[in-house]
Amino acid sequence: MRIIPLKFSLTLLATCLLASPSVVSALSMEACLAIAAAEASDTTTVGELRRNCELQINALQIMKAEAADKPTPYTPVERRYLRELSIRDNRFAITAHRPNYLLVAAHDTSGVNPAGLPGTVGEDTESKFQVSMKFPLIENLFGNGRGDIYAAYTNRSFWQVYDKAGSSPFRETNHEPEIWLSWKTDWHFSGFHNRILRVGLNHQSNGRGGNSISRSWNRIFAEFIFERSNYAGSLKTWWRIPEDDAEDDNPDIDDYMGFFEFTAVYTRKKHSFSLMFRNNLRSENRGAAQLEWNFPLIKHFDGYVQYFNGFGESLIDYDANVNSIGIGVSLTDWL
Repeated sequence: MRIIPLKFSLTLLATCLLASPSVVSALSMEACLAIAAAEASDTTTVGELRRNCELQINALQIMKAEAADKPTPYTPVERRYLRELSIRDNRFAITAHRPNYLLVAAHDTSGVNPAGLPGTVGEDTESKFQVSMKFPLIENLFGNGRGDIYAAYTNRSFWQVYDKAGSSPFRETNHEPEIWLSWKTDWHFSGFHNRILRVGLNHQSNGRGGNSISRSWNRIFAEFIFERSNYAGSLKTWWRIPEDDAEDDNPDIDDYMGFFEFTAVYTRKKHSFSLMFRNNLRSENRGAAQLEWNFPLIKHFDGYVQYFNGFGESLIDYDANVNSIGIGVSLTDWL
């Protein structure tokens, strides 16, 4: 139930932002309001026009500052939100959900689990990539600017590209569509600021229905996104939707994937470091940890290093203890 179309002329606004600091605010706001007023409905108020123009202007200021490698007064979560806002109305632009990356070489010191390739052993070194995107379905759901509904899709693939004898097959591909309600919050605790609460439905499968290597599960989740200075993170908990025993191809997946996932991200200049941790909170203490480092490389790509240890790196290997490290490039990171 979007009230205000944000099809503003970014080219015109960007031109205004290149003006001297003394006139940037007046020029950009005047241009934005003129364009917005021409496209707005009869029920749109001046306050709503001004508020959305301010968001658009802030987004362009961030893009300009980042291009010049200059600091901005916004927190990491604010910067990501405003960057997303600046391209939201471009149907040809895709908004990242989770990190998008390619590990050119990921080496598993514990040995690749052959379950994904019946009758073969596979190589210890393979390629791994993730493609993740999200789309706003309904914005301003309750008319107060806080609630939005999103859908997302994440693809994570494990490619035995160096297995020339086996024709370089894909060992495993995991598909993860999800939908959620995103609610902007303003909660403070122990110096941290909770910005967003998400509640939604998640499905994950490897697309191999009807055989011994089929894996899938459905979850209802709640996620809290918070920040403090250059730190940001999320705490995500879930409840698995029960399945009939005859149809459940991984009944013990909770024992390995756990019931929560904690992610922390630290940014410094153009570097970002992240830690993911999950656990089943049981005596056997099964879970996983993942470390990531993004660093400047070339204009459109960052260098990327990923280390994973534990269970659930992929659905086919959810009950295997994997220890792998890889290096490659990333197109987008968490922030």
